[in-house]
Amino acid sequence: MRSALWWVVGIAAAAGLSAGAWLSRPTPASLPSMSDTSAPTRPVAQVTNVGPGDPMPTFSLPDLDGMPVQFPDRFKGKPLLINVWASWCAPCIEEMPELARFAARHADNGPQVVGLALDTPDAVLDFLGNVPVYYPIVIETPGPADASVKLGNTQGLLPYSVLVDAQGRIVKQKLGPFKAGEIEAWVATADALEVAR
Repeated sequence: MRSALWWVVGIAAAAGLSAGAWLSRPTPASLPSMSDTSAPTRPVAQVTNVGPGDPMPTFSLPDLDGMPVQFPDRFKGKPLLINVWASWCAPCIEEMPELARFAARHADNGPQVVGLALDTPDAVLDFLGNVPVYYPIVIETPGPADASVKLGNTQGLLPYSVLVDAQGRIVKQKLGPFKAGEIEAWVATADALEVAR
């Protein structure tokens, strides 16, 4: 009886060690689900912190077809709303219909919406197969100096949004999801600030 008890304890300990090692792998799937925006998604490197009034940093990311998209050059002359998200981030997914409505209303004028997925291409394509959006999506591998961090997301939390003006300057940054009707007001406030400059 005693040897059976030790055998059970030994198996439980081995299973616990194996599970702990597997769960600690630094992959997008092992990053926390963001039921609130207080849990970090990844370590953040020391990158120059940008804020309102600063020029948007330049970078290139692949779109869903693997073609490079140059930021901010591709969108020069138009305001740009960049929304950083991931397929495993619940608040990101909840705000996507609101972003899609905003993008549809401003397809011809106003801020252009771009989704920046910190995820794997397969996960993004699978997700968008079930929840399609009709604004451009680019993909970035999460890391300590990814595009989100370059855009000022020093806490490494999601969702994260940045409004860039037509001249390529950062106007506004937001950590956390947009609620219904909030995007229009958020952009309008930034427009008022822009006029006041």
